[in-house]
Amino acid sequence: MPTPFIMPKMDMDQEVVTIISWLKKEGERIEKGEPVIEVETDKITSEIEAPESGILAGILYQENEEAPVTKVVAYILKEGESMDSLPAAGAPAAPQVAQPAAAPVPAQPAKPAVPATPLAEKVSADLHIKLDQVPASGPKVTRKDVESFAESLKEQGEHRVQTPATPAARRLSGENGVPLDAVSGTGPRGRVQAADVLHQAAAAQVAPEKPFKPASKALPATAVPFVGKRKRIAERLTASYQSIPHIFLTVEVDMSAAEAARKRVNQLAEKQGKPAVSVTAFLVKTVAWALKRHPYLNATLQDDKIQLLQDVNIGVATALEDGLIVPVIQAADQLSLAGINEHLRYLTAQARAGALTAEEVAGGTFTISNLGMFGISSFTAIINPPQSAILAVGTVTRKPVVVDENDTIAVRPIMNLTLSADHRLVDGAVAAAFLADLVSALEAPELVLY
Repeated sequence: MPTPFIMPKMDMDQEVVTIISWLKKEGERIEKGEPVIEVETDKITSEIEAPESGILAGILYQENEEAPVTKVVAYILKEGESMDSLPAAGAPAAPQVAQPAAAPVPAQPAKPAVPATPLAEKVSADLHIKLDQVPASGPKVTRKDVESFAESLKEQGEHRVQTPATPAARRLSGENGVPLDAVSGTGPRGRVQAADVLHQAAAAQVAPEKPFKPASKALPATAVPFVGKRKRIAERLTASYQSIPHIFLTVEVDMSAAEAARKRVNQLAEKQGKPAVSVTAFLVKTVAWALKRHPYLNATLQDDKIQLLQDVNIGVATALEDGLIVPVIQAADQLSLAGINEHLRYLTAQARAGALTAEEVAGGTFTISNLGMFGISSFTAIINPPQSAILAVGTVTRKPVVVDENDTIAVRPIMNLTLSADHRLVDGAVAAAFLADLVSALEAPELVLY
């Protein structure tokens, strides 16, 4: 009887995943524990491993299609088995009858003398490179070994390495006359995405010699499938905005003291050879302090009960080319400023490389969304359920303000903070008190140490 290949569930509220690519083709042999499918959820990109060894058969969902979790997506055949041995839906299994001899399975290429990591095997398949030709830098052939070998072949002109790309990118490459090897990929492990090809095609366009004349007919739009991460983000935010009564409160913060404190910290970090502390890391530390003083902003509504959470796990919204992801700094209230900065740098790099794990995006109790680096002065953010609030952070702008009772005017660095809170759990006065403490701590950072 063929073994069902069931799509595992990676998150409690997950219902579907989007199949990015099948790493093995139908009819190929797969080994237990070997990556077979690359999938995307609304949070992470992950590889699904084979539950058994055998021949991959009966693939039910193709690339760029959504597949339900806990359901069969393909089958694995052992020697002598065929798809004909599966019973019809709703019918008892048919009695065993003699079947024609199965077609012989093609002999598999010999494994390299030095074993390879699963990721190295996938990259070598994408680039059409034989693993037994790749020199290993250690006990196993790694992805870096394969990529270095591919680069050396390119330089020697001995091998044409195929650029890894999504099916949509390959189609657009042909339609727009853009060679894939001329496109810089922004996907996982440098995979060329559809947007990369379109960007390269737009950059390569040459201005026409004659004045532009509008076409008599409307030009067809480029259809981008509304699936995967983008679709699930839309569903979650729509549900949040429709079901949660948001209230919005905005305050201005004089960042003079915070900037001075961060400057002193960064001078110390430079002497120790450590990376500079970012404004976002400084905010995470201060927000964690304020949340311990205002538990209703670190809460969730479950089964008609308000759960005041003890853990302070702060998510930091990170923009990606194809959407948004929120890696989480666990136990932020227990970390030093340097510790928060290290976690934030690591999680941001993981997010942009598409390498975040399920644990690194789970368990958030409060979210910070910072668009200051894009020059946005202020904005409102939608709450990330089941959390009760989210803080929107604008850019720091130098502007004249009144600084004392004598109406003295001075130019100060001012930042806008806008809190979105769930009005079912948080009243306006409670939200205002949280913001007041947050402003006080940013304008007098020593309060966090008190």
